[in-house]
This record gives sequence, C-alpha cells and structure tokens, in this order.
Amino acid sequence: MNVYAVGGAIRDELLGVPVSDRDYVVVGATPEQMVAQGFRPVGKDFPVFLHPQTHEEYALARTERKTAAGYHGFQFYYAPDVTLKQDLARRDLTINAMAREVRPDGALSGPVIDPFGGQDDLRSRRFRHVGEAFVEDPVRILRVARFAARFHEFTLADETLALMQSMVAAGEVDALVPERVWQEISRALMERKPSRMFEMLRVCGALVRVMPEVDAMFGVPQRADYHPEIDTGVHVMMVLDYAAARHYALAVRFAALAHDLGKATTPADVLPRHIGHEMRSVDLLKPLCERLRVPNECRDLAVLVAREHGNIHRVMEMGAAALVRLFERSDALRKPARFAEALQACEADARGRLGFETQAYPQAERLRVALAACRAVDAGAVAKALTDTPERIKDAVHRARIAAVAVALDEGKDEA
Repeated sequence: MNVYAVGGAIRDELLGVPVSDRDYVVVGATPEQMVAQGFRPVGKDFPVFLHPQTHEEYALARTERKTAAGYHGFQFYYAPDVTLKQDLARRDLTINAMAREVRPDGALSGPVIDPFGGQDDLRSRRFRHVGEAFVEDPVRILRVARFAARFHEFTLADETLALMQSMVAAGEVDALVPERVWQEISRALMERKPSRMFEMLRVCGALVRVMPEVDAMFGVPQRADYHPEIDTGVHVMMVLDYAAARHYALAVRFAALAHDLGKATTPADVLPRHIGHEMRSVDLLKPLCERLRVPNECRDLAVLVAREHGNIHRVMEMGAAALVRLFERSDALRKPARFAEALQACEADARGRLGFETQAYPQAERLRVALAACRAVDAGAVAKALTDTPERIKDAVHRARIAAVAVALDEGKDEA
C-alpha cells in the first residue's frame, strides 16, 4: 500500500503558509490490513483510521456517488483498486486536490502530484472546481466562500461560479443541515477577511437561502450622515472586517455581523433614518440563531449589541444614572467580560466606515471607568445597613452605584 499527504497541507506548503495538520490517504489497502498494522478504525460513513503513534487520521482512497439531495446523500466505494487520482477527483477545488507521497518514516517524498492543475491555479490565485461532481455536495458552496475569506486575494473561476449558481437554483442549498451551515460560517468569521464569504454567497445566490436576514441589508440606505454610496450591507461588512483585523473573538465578530439586521425592515417613508432598528434587529436575530443552532454565547452577545449599540454610542451624553441603568439592563455587573466584548463590537461599528477607521471612540473608556466604579460598590454592605424590604434595599444599592459612578466621572451628584 502507498500513503499520501493530500489536500490543504499541500496547498498551504506551496503558499508558504504554516501547516497545522495533515490529511492522509492510503491507496491499495483494505480495512483489515490497516487494523493489522495497529491503526484504530474511527470512520462512520467510510474507513478512517487513527495512526497507532501519531493518532493522525488516515482514510482509505474512495470514490463517491450522489444518491439523494443534501450533504448526507452519498454512497462511498473504497477498495484497493481505487487510485489516488480517483480519490483526488472527488475533491472540491483544484488547489485542494494535490498530494505528495509519504515515506515509512513519515517524511514527504517526491514531487507534488497534481492531476488537475492546482499549482497553476495557486499561481493565478484562482478558485476552480475539480470536476462536474462538484455540484453533488452543497457544502462545497460554503467551503469555497470560506476559502475566499481566508485567501481573500483569490478570484472565482467563471465556470465554478456558474456551477454554484446552478446548485442554488436546484435547491441543493436548502437541504443543508443548520449545524453544518453554522460550522462553515463561524469558521469564515474567524478568517482574515470574512466579508469575502458573504460577498461570494451573494454572488452565487446562496446568501438569501442560508442567511436571508443578512442578505436583506444590502441595498438598504445607510444613515444620511454616513457615506451615501455605502449601503447598510456594505457598512456591516466593513464593521465585520474591522473586528477581524483586530483579532476579536468569534462572538464579537458575529455580533458585528448581526447588529444592524433591523435596518432591512425600516419603513420606506422614514429612510434613511432607522428609528427603532435596534429592537427590530433583536426580533430578527433570535430566530436566526435558533435556526442555525448558534451557540448561546454568540447569540447572547449579539442580542446585547443589537439592542444597546445605539445607547452605547450615545454614552458621552449620559449621566451616571443612565449609565447605571445601562449596566443593569446589560447584566454588566455580573458579566463584565461579556460587556467588554460588546464594547469591542460597538467600537467596530463606529470605525467600520470610510474615513473613521482610526477615529477616537471615547465611549469605551467612559464605560470602563463607570463600570469599575459601579462594581466596586459593596451591595452586601448596603443591604446590611438597612432593615427595609428587598425593594428598598435594591433601590438603595442602585442609588449607591449612581453616586459611585458620578464620583468616578467627576460629575458630582446625579439624580436617580
């Protein structure tokens, strides 16, 4: 039998990108032979084995045949007569369909095996599908879009775009399971330029099927005091890319993506103003998160940012009482780390505009100082000093926090 390193590891080595893990394909072997050599079987749909020492995954060479719609509708064939080229032919893009032989000591040996022109497409910075079998797996649309977010200088071959558009028209995207959609979107959000994923999904028509709430923002006028040529969708993409450039966490990037969903439902007679879009964003965000099985920490931060980003932008106009109400409403006293992430998303929103990328955002520092003062109030001590009802104690704690924030901001006494 022969062992080959395949796929992304070969691509990244040719690009000079660090390789974090490798995928291996074994040609000319049976499952029984793999087990006899100490490999442990772990594959469910097709034979995948863990190496006895390195615990890396080794898959037997296989072919695929489409049997039903969606991601799981495949029948796999694996046998010693399946060739490396046949295995590579089932892959999505030419840049992911290359291999190198692996010696018994684990080192790579020999030239790059490239039957479909992947090296030429790497040099041309082009995404191109391997073959017509591309249309059989709708996840490939999401994967190509995710690769666009990682390798944002690459362009999409016209013939590959046409295939992706035909897949959308055939309803293949509608058969994707929510968990897989979120998996690919969340991975793209963590890439260098996540806006490229949504750009590519829009071009092929898939965005309106997987995230219609995001798609609807494009073409909606942004506020009149922003650049009029930049619509809401473009603004949100700039916010998202700003968050990525600052290496913010996944939850912050998702909040950046979803904070303005409600602008797509602003009544036409009030545009380009977006009165009340914050709560409309929350109303759209909650079912989106439920539909895509978005993790709770991402959902909760996104809801907080959608609801409060307008208030956070205006905190320079707020006194101590309003700030304390914001903290209490946002649960910032119990969850200061989440509130800090909300400030990151709001800063990205403020700076995700042409000409505003380096503009000061004093709101964040004002809120950090105020929150530290608010959290320093000993609620237990306040409660012990009183023998009143819980409501009166709660009110006393609230007033103590306002007084502390007023002192910290050097604003004197502020009315509750």
